[in-house]
Amino acid sequence: MGGVINAKRITLVPATPEQLRAKWESPDGTFPPTISPAWIERLRSATAPDPWVLGYFFIHRELNIPIGSGGFKGEPDSDGVVEIAYGIDDAFQRQGYATEAAATLVDFAFADVRVRTVCAHTLPGASASARVLHKCGFTRVADVVDPEDGQLWRFEKARRG
Repeated sequence: MGGVINAKRITLVPATPEQLRAKWESPDGTFPPTISPAWIERLRSATAPDPWVLGYFFIHRELNIPIGSGGFKGEPDSDGVVEIAYGIDDAFQRQGYATEAAATLVDFAFADVRVRTVCAHTLPGASASARVLHKCGFTRVADVVDPEDGQLWRFEKARRG
């Protein structure tokens, strides 16, 4: 399920549960407070890479180093909606890598017949994340309040055809 994806300048490599635990879990078994408790539970029960839950590491193809990560907040829901999330390390921001990663995640999602809409959320205001989503063909559709993240802007991109 979901192997390596080669984009123009980055390769998306499926994250393993072990890699993510090593990255995020402290020696006392806790995770940073910014990580969703629901995602932590899915990580703890995961036994293999799963792009819908565990996502990808973004590997710079020329340098062969990780420069970020991202993926989905779960499998498509009953309405065919899936949410993407992504982040690029500071040293590689403002170079188009987030746009490339987000576009690749959207392509992956729409390759699944269950997906009708891809959504993403950003903090309100003109931000790099909002610009990335606009470049990828998303439209801001609503203001929402997330129980964990507070006030957010919701962006969506519908499947064509």
